[in-house]
Amino acid sequence: MKEIDDMELVRQAQSGSVTAVGELYDRHRSRIFRYIRFKTGNKQVAQDLASEVFLRMVDHLPAFESRGVPFSAWLYRIAQNLVIKRWRQASKHPNVPLDFADNVSQNGDNPALVVEQQLEMEWVQQGLENLDESQREVIILRFIAGLSLKETAEALEKTVAAVKTLQHRGILALQATLKYEQKGRSK
Repeated sequence: MKEIDDMELVRQAQSGSVTAVGELYDRHRSRIFRYIRFKTGNKQVAQDLASEVFLRMVDHLPAFESRGVPFSAWLYRIAQNLVIKRWRQASKHPNVPLDFADNVSQNGDNPALVVEQQLEMEWVQQGLENLDESQREVIILRFIAGLSLKETAEALEKTVAAVKTLQHRGILALQATLKYEQKGRSK
C-alpha cells in the first residue's frame, strides 16, 4: 500500500478528516518533541510545547498553504517560535533539568549510566551555546530531530548547500569547544 504524503493528508484534514489530522500528528510528534526537548532541556516543558505545536497545527490547518515548503517545515517553525516565546517568558536564570530520574524507573537503566548520559547531554548543550545561532539550529535539526539536509534547508528557508556549510562549520566549532571544555573538566 502506497503511503500518502503529507500534503495529501493536509488536504484531507482541511476537508474535515479527523483520521488525516491524527496521521499528521503520528508522523511528526516524536521529531517535534525531540527538537523541543533538546532546545529546552526539560521533558515536561517539551511535552507541553509539543502539545501546543499540534494544537496550533489543528487551529491553523484550515488556512495552511504549501507555498512549496514541506508541511514539516511549517511545524518546526511553529515549534521554534514557541521555544523562543518560552525563553522570553522564562527567568534569566537557567534551569538544570533533573528529569533523568524518570528514565531510570521507566526503563530499568543503570542509574550511573543514566546520570552519565545526562551529564554528557548537558555538556553537549553547553557546547552548542557557543555556536552561532544558524549553526546551532542546523546541528539540532540534523542530529537531534533527525531531519535530512533537504528538510533542514526547507525548515530554515536556506539552500541545501548553505545547510551543508553551516553543518560543517558547526561540527568543527563544536568539536573545538568540546575538546577545550574536556581539558578543563579533566583538570
